Amino acid sequence: MQTLKRWAMALLTPVPLLGLVGLPRYLANWRRLKEKAPNDLRLADSYPCLSDWVQSTPFDPHYFYQAGWLARRLRASGVSAHADVGSDVRMIGVLSAFIDVTFIDYRPLSATLAGLRCEAGNLTGLGLPDASLPSLSCLHVVEHVGLGRYGDPLDIAGSERALAELQRVLAPEGRLYLSVPVGRERICYNAHRVFSPRSIVDALSGLALREFSLVDDDGRFIENADPTAAAALDYGCGLFVFERRVPHAAPLPLDSEFSAQ
Repeated sequence: MQTLKRWAMALLTPVPLLGLVGLPRYLANWRRLKEKAPNDLRLADSYPCLSDWVQSTPFDPHYFYQAGWLARRLRASGVSAHADVGSDVRMIGVLSAFIDVTFIDYRPLSATLAGLRCEAGNLTGLGLPDASLPSLSCLHVVEHVGLGRYGDPLDIAGSERALAELQRVLAPEGRLYLSVPVGRERICYNAHRVFSPRSIVDALSGLALREFSLVDDDGRFIENADPTAAAALDYGCGLFVFERRVPHAAPLPLDSEFSAQ
């Protein structure tokens, strides 16, 4: 049964029947190894990996770059503790090696690791005190809220409520590290939403935009990008750093420039 399951996975993922392209090479290599070690290869133990013969290592540009982007900024910030809501768990595990991380997710993570505390929580109602988190991240999460993809309640305004909640819990002078799909604004039910950068800045009007970086439609990482240019993309990834506004403080240069658009 496990053998059939492994073969089905090889032929049907990541793209159905794509594995058929690699099947002739697999069978040819099987015969060559079988001739050299006839007793070592058994069909019952076969585990075909038919889509890994590529010239360069494949990766998801959004998730690869946002993880490196956040890790570098947290290290530079000097904070000793950080909270994250719903981001990629592989990134969270690495971050916990050099900073204490509280990870909050609608589907709580059942993992035990030094430097990591896992909690259940809903991004539209975290149940935390106002202005209580000095360092907070939420990467590639807000766009899903309210679309039912992960079993959460349907809410057409889910992303707006999520952004309002992130703003509410951010401490004075605290930093929010946020990523969302950016480009032509739309709902791709029930996978995600795509936002214009302007919509994100407007929704977080109580915060100041400190930095904006970008992964464009070609998968290129652009540090300190122009947020207004991202609105023309189809499915980019906007990487925002926001700061809690302090009364009577001078606006940050990027925030002032964007507000003038």
